[in-house]
Amino acid sequence: MSHSTHTTRVETHDEAERHDPIYDRLHATPEFKELKRRHTSFVLPATLAFLSWYLLYVVMSMWAHDFMSTQVVGHINVALVFGLLQFVTTFVIAWLYSRYMAAKVDPLARELEADYNKEVGAR
Repeated sequence: MSHSTHTTRVETHDEAERHDPIYDRLHATPEFKELKRRHTSFVLPATLAFLSWYLLYVVMSMWAHDFMSTQVVGHINVALVFGLLQFVTTFVIAWLYSRYMAAKVDPLARELEADYNKEVGAR
């Protein structure tokens, strides 16, 4: 029984190794490299900016208690404003991501998809 389980795992791994060569060809194209570059050029800075902003919020909450408890208006303090701005930041980044991808990444992805479909359809 143990032997058949091992055989199944090996067969599954071998099957993964035998993927369609078109993926390797598309992955090696300058267009695909550009697609990855465009994606990373937005995602990496946006992620680092958001995580830095969030870390600032956490650090300020832990070690700048007096500042964070400063009243802004009525019972609303700086900590509450920072917390709400976390949500605003999340939605703004999602909106910017959507616009950026639609303008800079999606057109190139559609070209690659057309190349893929053309090659697959020619078989």
